[in-house]
Amino acid sequence: MPLPRPGARPRPHGRPRPRARRRGRTGRPAALPVALAAAGLLAAGCAHPAVGSDRDDPTRPVTLTFWHGWSDPGEVKAIDDSIARFEKRHPNITVKAVGNVTDATMNQALRAGGSDAPDVVSSFTTHNVGQYCSSGMWADLDPFLRKSGVVKEKVFPRPLLSYTQYRGRQCALPLLADTYGLYYNKDAFRKAGITRPPRTMSELKRDAGKLTRRTEDGGYRQVGFMPDFRLYQNSPDRLFAQWGPRYFDRNGKARLAAEPSTRDFFTTQRELLDAQGGYGPLERFRTTFGDEMSAQNAFLRQKVAMHMDGEWRGLMLRKAKAPFDWGVAPMPVPDDRAGTYGRGYLTGTVAGIAHSSRHQNAAWELVKFLTVDTDQVVAFANALHNVPSTNAALVSPRLDADPEFRTFLGIVRNPHSTALPPSDNGDMYVTSLQDFSYAVEAGKVPDLDAGLRALDARIDADNLQSEN
Repeated sequence: MPLPRPGARPRPHGRPRPRARRRGRTGRPAALPVALAAAGLLAAGCAHPAVGSDRDDPTRPVTLTFWHGWSDPGEVKAIDDSIARFEKRHPNITVKAVGNVTDATMNQALRAGGSDAPDVVSSFTTHNVGQYCSSGMWADLDPFLRKSGVVKEKVFPRPLLSYTQYRGRQCALPLLADTYGLYYNKDAFRKAGITRPPRTMSELKRDAGKLTRRTEDGGYRQVGFMPDFRLYQNSPDRLFAQWGPRYFDRNGKARLAAEPSTRDFFTTQRELLDAQGGYGPLERFRTTFGDEMSAQNAFLRQKVAMHMDGEWRGLMLRKAKAPFDWGVAPMPVPDDRAGTYGRGYLTGTVAGIAHSSRHQNAAWELVKFLTVDTDQVVAFANALHNVPSTNAALVSPRLDADPEFRTFLGIVRNPHSTALPPSDNGDMYVTSLQDFSYAVEAGKVPDLDAGLRALDARIDADNLQSEN
């Protein structure tokens, strides 16, 4: 995804907020009124979406409007090519695509309804699926799936299916996926006498120390692994996924303070910092890094020897003609969970039908084509260098899968890989975790247990407010 990425594709997903930066979006988001931008998606929970219709005849001539977030020329071409394939199969349906649309713009239009609202919608932000479903702005897709004979549990990998539904409502489907692995500099590994990438957190700490190189004045020439949460894709929820945490209990209450892995996660991150000189020196070195999507990327410039990043990075390294030998492996896992090695954090683009659409059956034909049709999913994945989002596409012989990219395919298929759970308040709980993590790594949380209890209370208060 860098949707923006080039990111989320140079991902356009921005500096990541917790959201996944996705594939290649490098363009600016569509213009947004200040008041709307401030409101963001917080109003989604109390939205009253316009009522559409699922009584239309999908075989009659119709024009559908499809809003998406891609803006990079190569990505837009991939979308246009996909639409051309769809229109060839459905000559009665014309699709008008509108790109570079933000979630806030889209949701404002869906709340307003009317003839200018889209019929088919997509988003790079899986964190907001809870709002899409609970607000009713995105139509329930289960009736369409049943009518088409699509058994979703067989078509989509379990983790991807989990982030497209909320409280029993399937309001979206996966449209390609993103996952994260460990990029490593093979030349640096050989020089340090390291024969393979680390598989556990203790090995990561050991190798990070061996790979860290200092300058004569005590600064850094290269760090083994930069664990600072503010670096590029290092949002804490992504690394935390290696522990497989439970964020909420069965009643929807935050349980990070009660989750044993939470303390181990923060302790491990602190040990990674200390193994390479401590937070202060590392954070100062991080501020010298260039932009993530530029030729000054820290991994490309060999300022870091190991780096967590998404599947799109490999294509970017090749295009930049990286001056060193590199490889990809799954991210390490906690030592007491060594049997889960191969797991990773999953996210992706999602697609659905606007509840306000008067052409929901025709819209379903487009959503089904984009998300279920194996040949289409493979072609789209090849064009964007993103991970395909169906079980059949993941094993298709038509998939362009170089050895490095196959690492990410394995992560998606790993039964221990996880996605963030949806919530009524979108990604607010992830943002709360992120802000808390910044304070922890900077040494501003003297009592971790008390801090985690306060974090849980904050998340629960935000969730309660969104429900009301």
